Amino acid sequence: MQTIGERLEEARKRKGVSIREAAEATKIRGDYLQKFESNQFDLGLAELYVRGFLRSYAQFLKLPADKIVNDFNGLGHGATARPRAPSREIYGRMDLSVATSEEGDKESAPSSPEPEPAPARRNPSSFTRGGGSGMPAGPAIDPSLVLKIGLGLGGVLVILLIIWIAKSLFGGSHPNNPTSAAQVRTATPAAAAQPAADSKAVITALDYVSVRVWAKGDGPNGYGEELLPNTVIKRGETASFNKSGPVIIWASQRENIQIVDASGRRWLPGSPSNGNLQGAGPMVIP
Repeated sequence: MQTIGERLEEARKRKGVSIREAAEATKIRGDYLQKFESNQFDLGLAELYVRGFLRSYAQFLKLPADKIVNDFNGLGHGATARPRAPSREIYGRMDLSVATSEEGDKESAPSSPEPEPAPARRNPSSFTRGGGSGMPAGPAIDPSLVLKIGLGLGGVLVILLIIWIAKSLFGGSHPNNPTSAAQVRTATPAAAAQPAADSKAVITALDYVSVRVWAKGDGPNGYGEELLPNTVIKRGETASFNKSGPVIIWASQRENIQIVDASGRRWLPGSPSNGNLQGAGPMVIP
């Protein structure tokens, strides 16, 4: 029976592509593909990413991806290494894995704690009567004493409020105060020179997903400056980046993200209006 590496190498040669061409097509580093074909799966990455790379490579070679991943799981490899940031080597960019439910490595979003019930209010009369409360009857509280205490506390609060208002009105123009009125006036024109609208765009995870963002460049591969490094976000969490023009967004599961830019435009890659983009891969957002 052929090993995983032998099947991958045979399928690649049958397809008539080199390691470099396969790396450029799958966006997986060439040295990772060479190790796969040599049955070496210790890439220094979490097992989740190794399975995702194997799945993507098998799909590119038209092999049964589920069978390849199941055979890898049968080898008993443990995910002992921490994931590393993708590097730009001559073999191509590192791809991100397609996380599936069978991998069992997804982390569910923490459920919000249920609010504790508010303590029930006690009838004021229960302090003066012992009947029906299950507690021994105590001495009755003089209502006039309660009124005097309340008036005293109210007076203290009024005095403190007057002092705070006076400091707010007259303390701001003190010469030693760094936030004086003169300084505020000189800071106003600088603030007006800032852009009126925020240029940040926000990615919201609809489920567990890995994302990475580049500015769209003019080079042969179209990738420009990296705006967001490889980031794993869980359901309900967000990741933001500065968007001043078209960008390339890579996601391990494109149907699991929603993008909203500063102008309020929204993209749902997995919706019919956006071509039902699903699975791992890049997409261009204007």
